[in-house]
Amino acid sequence: MLKFFSLYSGSTGNSLLLQSDNCNLLIDSGVSAKKVIDGLEHVGTSISDIDAILVTHEHSDHVQSLGTLSKKYDIPVFANAKTWDAMKSQKDKIDEHNKKFFVSNEDFEIKDILIHSFSIPHDASDPCGFNFVSNKEKFSVATDIGHMTTNIINCLENSKFLMLEANYEPEVLKCSSYPYLLKTRIAGPNGHLSNQLAGKTIARLMDSGLKEVMLGHLSKENNFPELAHKSVLEELQYAGFHEPDLEIKVASRTEPTCMTEGGFYAFY
Repeated sequence: MLKFFSLYSGSTGNSLLLQSDNCNLLIDSGVSAKKVIDGLEHVGTSISDIDAILVTHEHSDHVQSLGTLSKKYDIPVFANAKTWDAMKSQKDKIDEHNKKFFVSNEDFEIKDILIHSFSIPHDASDPCGFNFVSNKEKFSVATDIGHMTTNIINCLENSKFLMLEANYEPEVLKCSSYPYLLKTRIAGPNGHLSNQLAGKTIARLMDSGLKEVMLGHLSKENNFPELAHKSVLEELQYAGFHEPDLEIKVASRTEPTCMTEGGFYAFY
């Protein structure tokens, strides 16, 4: 059975954990090595149990401690070729035998997990999301998305669990202290996904078997957990769905948040 933990999720740093019966995968390591290790221990996992680290893209809030963790604990790192080229400072720390390559939009396997990477529109070299399949269960992770595409929707269909970006509330972004160019970048086609677009995306997936959603990568300045939850629910209600139809949780920026078969809980 697949299990998912958001160790940290937000504009200040991201690191996620996916577990199967025989495998532990870290997705990104965008906080300090100490915080990653502490987060893993908080959910009952040791850094020595990690089988591999997957990289969505090269931005620092996703790879801050990548090289340190791989080097110190001899952990394989999987990324596509353009991402490897774009994170030279991390790449140089990693031993050659731990540099693993995958091809975007193709499948690969790590132990008992089949992984499909899919391209996402974001201002990075070759950013991607992931599908994870084990024992006929499908979990998906999709963050840092400038706009939703038909291909992403197709990849997310039939997921039992989805971690989806809900980065900003448009009206809050408009009134924030961010410079105009940064606001334009965030709301642009290669920026981030708004609460409303997250809600519309979830509504599109409701009839494909989606049971649980974790909203992630919230902006510290341009969103709030309660607002993200409320905005997504409003989109679902507008589409004819109601809260009991789906378990929704907002990932914490500073504390691990877990998906369980009976719902979500946070380690506060």
